[in-house]
Order: sequence, then structure tokens, then C-alpha cells
Amino acid sequence: MLKITCGLLLLITLAACSTEKDYLVTIETKYGNMYAILYDETPKHKENFVKLAQDGRYDSTEFHRIIENFMVQGGDVFSKENLPQEEWYTLPAEFNKNRIHEKGSIAAARQGENINPERRSSGCQFYIVQGQVYEKDALLTDIRKLQEAFGKFVQLDRNKDLREKYMDLYERKEFDSINGLMLSKKDELESFFNLDLSSNKRANQIEAYTTVGGTPHLDDTYTVFGKVIEGLDVMEKIAAEETDPMDKPKSPVYMKVAVELINKKEITHQYGYQYPEKQ
Repeated sequence: MLKITCGLLLLITLAACSTEKDYLVTIETKYGNMYAILYDETPKHKENFVKLAQDGRYDSTEFHRIIENFMVQGGDVFSKENLPQEEWYTLPAEFNKNRIHEKGSIAAARQGENINPERRSSGCQFYIVQGQVYEKDALLTDIRKLQEAFGKFVQLDRNKDLREKYMDLYERKEFDSINGLMLSKKDELESFFNLDLSSNKRANQIEAYTTVGGTPHLDDTYTVFGKVIEGLDVMEKIAAEETDPMDKPKSPVYMKVAVELINKKEITHQYGYQYPEKQ
């Protein structure tokens, strides 16, 4: 009798897993479609995005801010609908150390900490991460501190040759070479100024940012609530749009957003996304 009961429970469990569903997000653009999922670990952001999409409020909004090798931002529902600013609601931050700004991640835009110390998210605007791939040495270095220390270091008379090399690279806009030059001096700068220029990163960050890439400096400060699981080539085309000095594309890139409840196994089969195992 016990064996029969256990077998029955197993069948029930398997049946439940096979019928479990999730929202598949479709973002339609002039370059094609992007398909995405939204994370259960960010329930408020997921619920909000689904409702806006179901109500058709994202339709005809634009990707209005584009910075190549960084991100594409859009979904300004509130401006499209001419809502007064007092109705521009925000969402509480839902940071999760397992959800980082790797390439293809969907995250919520927000106002800066000077007026938004709680880092609350915009109630509608989101961005899709493009970013870049990092060498491990660069990823594990606090680049801002490195730049500051290097800037002071090259002002010393004894470092005239180093300063001239830096200026030559800057005039030729060889910024990757500049980063390489600064990183080559990291140990010397740490010793000279008695500084620690390291930037600690978690294992998942090191794995992601040295392979697929992304924007690590935004982790744990902006809420990541989803991921593009197919159509990253569409995002790349949007990111390559010519922009004005305000980062707005000169040719509008409109979107239409739909959500559909689909069996999770079907999403995995069709798009290759592997859902994390439940603990």
C-alpha cells in the first residue's frame, strides 16, 4: 500500500510540473521580435509589467534612450498617456544577488539616489542590457578608483613619458588601450598611494561578465526582473541606431508588447531557457 501511495504522489508531482505555466513576453519591433521571461523572484515588477502589457499600455511606446555597448531603454507609458507626474507611480526595489545585469537582462529604470534614496523603480520604463565582455583583471578592479589614482600619478614630473603616452592614446580615442595602460599600472598605483583598487565580485558575476558580458556596475542598485531568451540580435540592431546628443534614436523605434501564459516545458523546448530548480 505504501509503494502505491508513493507512486501516486510521484505521478501527481510530475503532472503538476508538466502543466506549470509562465508568461512569455513578446516585444515586437521594426527589426523583429524579442522573447522574454520575467522572474518570480521579483513579483511586484513581474505583476506590474504583465498588467501593463495585457492592457496594451506599452504598445506604441518607443525605445527612446539608446547607448551602444550599454543598454536600450523604453516603455515610457506615462509620457505617452500624458499622465500628470503625480500619477507616475514607482515600485519598491526587488534586488536579488542571483539576478544580475548580464547581456539580455531586463531591468527597471529609476531616478537617481539624490532624489530616490530607496532606489524605487519606475512604474513603466525598463531597459535591456547590451553591455560588453570584460577581462577578469578589469572586472575585479574598481575602475573609477583606478582612473582617479592614475590621473594623479601621471601628473608627477617623473611620469612625463607615461602622461604623454596617455595623451596620445586619448587623442586617437583608443580607449581600450587606455584601460589596458591603467590596468598595467594597478600594482604600482596601489603600492605608491597605499590603495586597494580591487572590486569584489561574486562567482555568478565573474562567470557572466567574462563570457556573455553585461553591465556589472549596475548590479544590486537597479532591479533586474527578466531576461530576453530569444531575439538578442534585435536588441543589437536597436543598440546600433544613430542617436542625437540626448541618446534618442534619430529614427523612432516603436514597440508592441504582448504576454501569453505558456507551459514552462514548452518555453524551455522552444527557447532553450532552463528554469531554476525549486528548493
